[in-house]
Amino acid sequence: MLVIALILRGLSVGTGTQQSETHPSLSWQQTSKGGSGQSVSGSVVLDSNWRWTHTTDGTTNCYDGNEWSSDLCPDASTCSSNCVLEGADYSGTYGITGSGSSLKLGFVTKGSYSTNIGSRVYLLGDESHYKLFKLENNEFTFTVDDSNLECGLNGALYFVAMDEDGGASKYSGAKPGAKYGMGYCDAQCPHDMKFINGDANVEGWKPSDNDENAGTGKWGACCTEMDIWEANKYATAYTPHICTKNGEYRCEGTDCGDTKDNNRYGGVCDKDGCDFNSWRMGNQSFWGPGLIIDTGKPVTVVTQFLADGGSLSEIRRKYVQGGKVIENTVTKISGMDEFDSITDEFCNQQKKAFRDTNDFEKKGGLKGLGTAVDAGVVLVLSLWDDHDVNMLWLDSIYPTDSGSKAGADRGPCATSSGVPKDVESNYASASVTFSDIKFGPIDSTY
Repeated sequence: MLVIALILRGLSVGTGTQQSETHPSLSWQQTSKGGSGQSVSGSVVLDSNWRWTHTTDGTTNCYDGNEWSSDLCPDASTCSSNCVLEGADYSGTYGITGSGSSLKLGFVTKGSYSTNIGSRVYLLGDESHYKLFKLENNEFTFTVDDSNLECGLNGALYFVAMDEDGGASKYSGAKPGAKYGMGYCDAQCPHDMKFINGDANVEGWKPSDNDENAGTGKWGACCTEMDIWEANKYATAYTPHICTKNGEYRCEGTDCGDTKDNNRYGGVCDKDGCDFNSWRMGNQSFWGPGLIIDTGKPVTVVTQFLADGGSLSEIRRKYVQGGKVIENTVTKISGMDEFDSITDEFCNQQKKAFRDTNDFEKKGGLKGLGTAVDAGVVLVLSLWDDHDVNMLWLDSIYPTDSGSKAGADRGPCATSSGVPKDVESNYASASVTFSDIKFGPIDSTY
C-alpha cells in the first residue's frame, strides 16, 4: 500500500487531446537607453483555472460547475491520475483575441457548450516558460482602452512572482506547466485555484454560494504582487503587495491570512497593499469620461521603478494621451504631505491618515518588494468581476458602512453597483484592450 501511495503522489495531471493548444500572439518591445526599441515576438496562455478538466480516456468532467467529482477526485493524487487539462479555444470559448501588439479580452462569451465569464492570461517567453521581467531601474509601459468597462468591472495588468515554468520542474504534479497556464499565485493567497503545486485543491473544497463556477479549497496560492493597473472607466489604482515568502508559496491555515477567519493581517502576504488611486487621494477630476485623462479614448500608462542605493525606493506613474505627457496627480489629503508617487513615506502617511493597518510596512515596504521581485516576475492580464465585494474597493465607497471615514471614497460608482449577476447581464459585451507593451530603462518607452 505504501508503494502505491508513493506512485500516486508522483503522478501529474495530464493534458487533453480534444482541443489543440495554440497560444494567441502578443508582440512587445524591449527598449534601450535613448528610446530605440527591438520588437519581441510573444504569446499569451490561459490560466489553468479556466480550462476544461475531464477524464484521461473520455469527456466526463472532473470538475463540473463549481464542484469536483467525488468519484474521480476524492483526493489530490487520485484526481491527478484520472484527469487532464484541456487545450483552449481562445476566441470561441473565452473571448480572447490577439493581433500583433494588441490583445483584447472579452467579458461574457457564449460558446458551444458553456458561457465563460472573464479570463486571465500570462505572457510567455517561449512555449513552456513565462517571460520574466526584472523591474528595478526599469519602466513598464502599455496602452489600454477602458472605454467599455463599467462600474464593477476590472481590466487588470499586473506582475506576480510565479515560477517561470509554472512549477513543472519543482512539482511532480505540475507537468503541464506554463504551456497550460499553471502556477498562479498572488498576494490574496487565493483558495479558488483548482491546482496548486500541481495538486488538485480538492480537500475541504466548498462550492461558492454566489458564483456557479468557483469554490475554495484548503490551500491558497501566495506570492508577491505588483498591481500596475486595476481600472474601469471610472476609477484606477496601482498597488504593490508584499509577501514574506519568496516566490510561490502554498499556504494553509494561519499563513493564508484569511479575512473570514479574522486573520487578514496574520498571514504571509500584505493583502491591502499601498494603493495610489487619484480619486481616493483627493482628485476627482482626473480619471474618467471627458476628464483630464479621458477614458473614452485609449491612454498610454508608464510605470517607473526607481532604486536608490540598490533598493527599490519609489514607483512613479505617468500617462500619455493626445500626444501629451500627463504627470500623476498630487495628494490632497488632510494630514498628508503632497505626493505624486508611491514611496515608503507616502504609504506610512496614507495608512495613518486613513487609519488603516500598515501591513505594507510590517511586511517590508518597498525594499522588501524589490527583494521579492529580484528573481523576475510574470506579466498577468485579466478581466474580471468581483463576487466578494462587487469591486467597491476600486470604484465606490468601501467599506460601505464607513460613514465619512477618510479614504473610504474610492470612486464615483454607487455602492449598489458591481453585483456580478447584474454586471454579467447588463454589460456582457464589455471588453478591455491592452496594446503596445514596452519595457526598458527609465524614460526609454514613451
